[in-house]
Amino acid sequence: MNKSKSSSEKPRTTRSSQLRPSDAQSQPPDADAQKPYGKQRKKQSHSALVQDLSQMSVNGQDRIAKPEYGENIHEGPSSLKPALESGLAAVVRLMKLGRCKNIVVVAGAGISTASGIPDFRTPGTGLYANLEKYNIPFPESIFNIDYFSNDPLPFFSLAKSLYPGSHRPNYIHYFIRMLHHKGLLLRVYTQNIDGLEKLCGIPEDKLVEAHGSFATASCHLCYTPYPADEAKDAIMSDRIPTCSFCTATVKPDVVFFGEDLPQKYFLNTQDFPKADLLLIMGTSLQIEPFASLVNTVRSAVPRLLLNRDAVGPFTKAPLRKKDFVELGNLEDLVRTFAQMLDWNKDIEAMMSEQETLVSNASFPQLSELQTRS
Repeated sequence: MNKSKSSSEKPRTTRSSQLRPSDAQSQPPDADAQKPYGKQRKKQSHSALVQDLSQMSVNGQDRIAKPEYGENIHEGPSSLKPALESGLAAVVRLMKLGRCKNIVVVAGAGISTASGIPDFRTPGTGLYANLEKYNIPFPESIFNIDYFSNDPLPFFSLAKSLYPGSHRPNYIHYFIRMLHHKGLLLRVYTQNIDGLEKLCGIPEDKLVEAHGSFATASCHLCYTPYPADEAKDAIMSDRIPTCSFCTATVKPDVVFFGEDLPQKYFLNTQDFPKADLLLIMGTSLQIEPFASLVNTVRSAVPRLLLNRDAVGPFTKAPLRKKDFVELGNLEDLVRTFAQMLDWNKDIEAMMSEQETLVSNASFPQLSELQTRS
């Protein structure tokens, strides 16, 4: 991540924890504590719908004489629509008709909870609900650059559990990779710092880690690069890595509140105008400027929210004409999505193959023995 202050001509955008004014007004109080209003919809049987949609040709050759989808078919918390009018069905039909060839994915911490990594804001179990032991003034301060400058120990204590290596990608990550495999993924923009998108095999050029990652490290003051492995070793050993140039504290290149986003983030100015489908998954849409990305696609572009709760512009009623919402357990929603697309077997095969590759790379001697036998 290039944070050099000498490149003054490059655009700069700083991570902020503030809500957008419009969303702050429309967001119900304690929205994260509310139960998903899509629970009843989740219980609907999709078997007939899956069978119907899976018979459609991905290249759109088998066009069915159905009403045009993409209307505002989900009008609010109390509306229960027939299965064929669900948001998933509408988007699947568009994909089967070949109308979604430049898909942009916007992902948050919710896509990694199935891998055992807690999200940030779930009451009782989220990361921010369990930070009392770090003795910080407020939860977000653990990712505040000014607070880190004064006391890096709380973040370093937390970083031990966040460092990549102890968690594996889940079905949701591989669904995103399958979008790439099918030639449909323009880019995935993730708020996550867990590295699971890379680990599942999504190519570097298709991935924007908007809030950085643990893959590199640098001085938080002068931005001098620092070996990431040495930074990790120090943190895991309860030592504070320091810059050899200015002696300030070194940290992984995770973007804190008050820090500039990586230059790669600005690919959004090219990608979102090109998008023909926006897929939003596992995010509270509360962190700026990332949250505002969902509003930068063209008004005619379908936006599908797969999430535990309605968030951001999807809390408003009525929804925008091309907006669709499916609420519930994210992994279940994505599996249903894949079944409708007839991708489930391919995704499971991809998962198995990738996990074997990772296992063999981790234990090359064992791999040789298996090959010989």
